[in-house]
Amino acid sequence: MFPRPDNIPDRPGSYQFKDADGRVIYVGKAKSLRSRLSNYFVSPTLLHPRTAQLMERACSVEWIQVGTDVEAIMLEYNLIKIHRPHFNVRLIDDKSYPWLAVTVDEKFPRAMVTRGTRHRGTRYFGPYAQAYALRETLDLLLRTFPLRTCTDTKYRRHERLGRPCLLFHIERCSGPCVGEVSVEQYKTYVNGIMNFMDGDTKTIIDRLHESMQAASVAQEYELAARLRDQLESVQSASQRQEMVSFAEDDLDVIGIAEDELEAAVQVLHVRHGRVVGRNGFILEKVEPMAPDEFVGRVLETNYGETPLEIAKEILVDQVPVDQQIYEEWLSERRERRVRIRAPQRGRKRRLLEMAQQNATEQLNRHRTRRASDLTSRALALDQLKDYLGLRSSPLRIECYDMSHLQGTNYVGSMVVMEDGLLKRSDYRRFKVSTVAGNDDYGAMREVLMRRLARIDDPVLPNKEGRPTRFSYPPQLLLLDGGKGQLGVGEAVLAELGLSDRLELASLAKQFEEVYVPGRSEPIRIPRDSDAIYLLQQLRDEAHRFAISFHRELRGKKMTKGALDDIPGLGPQRKERLLSELGSLAAIRRATTAELKALGWMPDALAERIHGQLHRGSSLRANVGHEDIGQESHNEQADIHQADNQQTSETRDERPDMTNAR
Repeated sequence: MFPRPDNIPDRPGSYQFKDADGRVIYVGKAKSLRSRLSNYFVSPTLLHPRTAQLMERACSVEWIQVGTDVEAIMLEYNLIKIHRPHFNVRLIDDKSYPWLAVTVDEKFPRAMVTRGTRHRGTRYFGPYAQAYALRETLDLLLRTFPLRTCTDTKYRRHERLGRPCLLFHIERCSGPCVGEVSVEQYKTYVNGIMNFMDGDTKTIIDRLHESMQAASVAQEYELAARLRDQLESVQSASQRQEMVSFAEDDLDVIGIAEDELEAAVQVLHVRHGRVVGRNGFILEKVEPMAPDEFVGRVLETNYGETPLEIAKEILVDQVPVDQQIYEEWLSERRERRVRIRAPQRGRKRRLLEMAQQNATEQLNRHRTRRASDLTSRALALDQLKDYLGLRSSPLRIECYDMSHLQGTNYVGSMVVMEDGLLKRSDYRRFKVSTVAGNDDYGAMREVLMRRLARIDDPVLPNKEGRPTRFSYPPQLLLLDGGKGQLGVGEAVLAELGLSDRLELASLAKQFEEVYVPGRSEPIRIPRDSDAIYLLQQLRDEAHRFAISFHRELRGKKMTKGALDDIPGLGPQRKERLLSELGSLAAIRRATTAELKALGWMPDALAERIHGQLHRGSSLRANVGHEDIGQESHNEQADIHQADNQQTSETRDERPDMTNAR
């Protein structure tokens, strides 16, 4: 039931429509919740078709009040990120672009190429289209600004050893780990590389040229030669940055190309007149939006995770609705003034047209690729429905597999495919606890009971506040195995009263035969069909996921056993030892002297650790071959298959249907 309009507050906030299962299917924002929500509670004939479809599925609405319009934008973005609602604009080309990062909050900052989540205390430059080009640029810059690129663990290890790594000897690092450079000098290197990446190349080139000339006049020819080499490196790196505008321009140029279903976005990052980075993404236009509203959604998507890389001026083809609110929101994230402009003529308009041209080309490429993907996925699901005699195309499939080593560390995996795409956020791992010894049927029964017993649970938030998707019902349960596993699945469904609600199948490994309830003979799906390829993808992914979890548990058990029962090595010291040396293998390689060099490690304890690990090594050497021989042939085959899955996928000429949205 929906509330009466007079019961809705006339204040800014975010609202969430939910379906019958309690899932959030749409998130919106409003200056006035009462005015905005009243627009939904009208006759369906007056609504946009997509909005009418939303209201047909929605069963309730909730809202959260906030103090200002800016807070409403931030709340809406965070809720969309958490719930990923079906009816909101969705980011479907979610590839991660490389950035150059400098950890400015450290005493000796590190330069590195990174992807994914960005953190405060680190300066990011980019993003860039190709990682190899960024690494080549960084290599050129390190010849002039020799920052460290090693991990913190490696840095601390060489600091303890008192000798630098190879990068110092080939003049790609100034050696801060061994005191070869002062903090002040290192800071000039950091500032130099950041100024260069900001586009301020002329100042750096002029300074190096003047220093080279001065060294030559002073007859310091070796220094002059080094400065000449540094100058050539900086000039070579600067040629990779295209000059497109005036030197004082600090712009983000956003080009958008769209059709009724999708939009391609290209963002050019211009600093000091040079393009220092770009990124692009595809948005699926699920919700109906006017062009000025859609620009606002693009700004939220692009800048929601990048508070440190926002330019002082953003160019778009059409300013967003509520322009002032968006400028205030971006200014808060940048901590300096940000303006949004729609240029009509001049050099900025030409920059915008260049970005729009790039977006148009990206959308055309995506249409070609997407058409092929959609066609093959739809065909595979339709074939699966026909071959297995299902009531409908299985839009959500869950596949289960078991992994163990002679009955120890029994684990189960559940992988999920929705609309023909693997949905990794819904994967689940199970530690099997009620099965003793080698019993695949018992393990499969426990995993299915634990999963299906919760199929009608409400969708509740987990520890991180995200909604759990464990209770979403699948259209098809796929079990790895033959008739035996199918019988276990039938018994579990009958016991839980789900036989009429869920459909079941099992995939035998030997001949890719599929067993379904009510048929004694297996179904042989043609080997060249898209349906069997889809099932193989699911089965192989379930293998990989189960085996990786099994290896993780086995590795933890081995680590735990190796460092257990050493007098004086408690949990805190054990954790610190693993953290500082990085792994059990590194601890085993360490000499007694290196262990004693740890400032917090007592000498007697260092000797006990070294003695325990090396006694363990000799014992394992005597029994290692016997233990390995205990591993079943099937388990070895599964592990080999999982290790080589990426290689086999590369060789496969069939269309890949695993691209994430």
